[in-house]
Amino acid sequence: MTTPEFNFFQHWYPLVLLADLDPKYPKPITLLGMRLVIWKPKDQQHYQVFLDECPHRLAPLSEGRIDEKTGNLMCSYHGWEFNSQGVCTRIPQAENPELVKDKFCVQSFPTREQQEILWVWTDPLSPELAAKTPLALSPQIDAKKGFVWSSFFRELDYDWQTLVENLVDPSHVAFAHHGLQGRRENAQPITFELLQSTIQAIEATISVAGRTIKFYPPCHIEYQIEFPNSKKVGILAYCIPVLPGKSRLISFFPQNFAKTLVQLKPRWWDHIMLRNLVMDSDMMLLHQQERLLQQNHPNQTWKTAYKMPTSADRLIIEFRKWFEEYCHGQLPWKQVHIPVPEYSPFNDNRRQVLDIYHQHTQHCSSCRNALKNIQRVQLGLLIYFVLTVSIVALMSDSLRSQWGIPLIVIALLGLGIYGGLKYYLEPKFYFVDYIHTDKK
Repeated sequence: MTTPEFNFFQHWYPLVLLADLDPKYPKPITLLGMRLVIWKPKDQQHYQVFLDECPHRLAPLSEGRIDEKTGNLMCSYHGWEFNSQGVCTRIPQAENPELVKDKFCVQSFPTREQQEILWVWTDPLSPELAAKTPLALSPQIDAKKGFVWSSFFRELDYDWQTLVENLVDPSHVAFAHHGLQGRRENAQPITFELLQSTIQAIEATISVAGRTIKFYPPCHIEYQIEFPNSKKVGILAYCIPVLPGKSRLISFFPQNFAKTLVQLKPRWWDHIMLRNLVMDSDMMLLHQQERLLQQNHPNQTWKTAYKMPTSADRLIIEFRKWFEEYCHGQLPWKQVHIPVPEYSPFNDNRRQVLDIYHQHTQHCSSCRNALKNIQRVQLGLLIYFVLTVSIVALMSDSLRSQWGIPLIVIALLGLGIYGGLKYYLEPKFYFVDYIHTDKK
């Protein structure tokens, strides 16, 4: 019997969180090596996804604009316009208007919007299959069931297979995420009971009571944790292949208790104080682990390069077997003409590997706006300090003796707040060097 082959393209992929899109601006994004553009036609409800290249001379449509009159996507190079179906509706240089009709189209992809995500079907030639295929939704992202949740995403400097491998490995949490999601001293043996392992799914229960983990290829990994008092918490992670050595994580953190706290906590605060730190805490580990495995590849595979004697590595082995059996150990880069380097160099520049701004902040509407507001407050505090000191200096002696000290104290307090914002809070939007030795 022939082993079926996993088709990476005939699936729905979570592309971006809807909350982070601005309908006024086309947004470039890469998925499975394909450069795409997300845009929203004026006066329409739903976003569209096109291949990010104008059929005229391949200029990126993500550098274009949405025309105020027609609502179409206009290429900024020569002004060609495309409607929501990808059909070219206007060529300003055309002598004959008939030249335009349905002859020059940009490749469009089926899309859906559900559970706060813009989804895209990456095989534009199979729209009928897309219409029949359900989205990889989570039963935990459902307010009707009593859940609330927070969301997060990050661009990552390591490959999709490394990301999946990491997320099906709960035993690393106590060490890599010490003080954030676990503690070293609480580490214990972990065993799994495998419920199924097929081309469509890998499911297992974890030895800790009430915990299950599910992997629905190509993206969906979900933890469900139930406590005796009916409290439930989960982790929903979508692992998205971007390019060789690059991936994207979209994640949700549902729970059915402490709802008010989740709803009141600003999304940006959750990102800078916890979520980015969690990603940073194993970013260097995974970045370098991946390159060491590549380096050993001519002589060893994961089977010989990894030493995995304990049951805690059961799901890593299961995933690697799945990847070899159904995907031949490769992502479909050749199908999109993306060269795969045999060996990627190590990057010891921690500011690049742990680059929070370019991997997260600039793409996250909550963090981007929070950063702008923090910078505005800093400017206001500096102006207030300078003005206050100047005014006190110009006061008459009688006024200065009465109001000088209180005004200077308030100005100094503002300067202290400025320092906290500038040197403590603002750097968390850019770069935080995560040193495990410092985590006591």
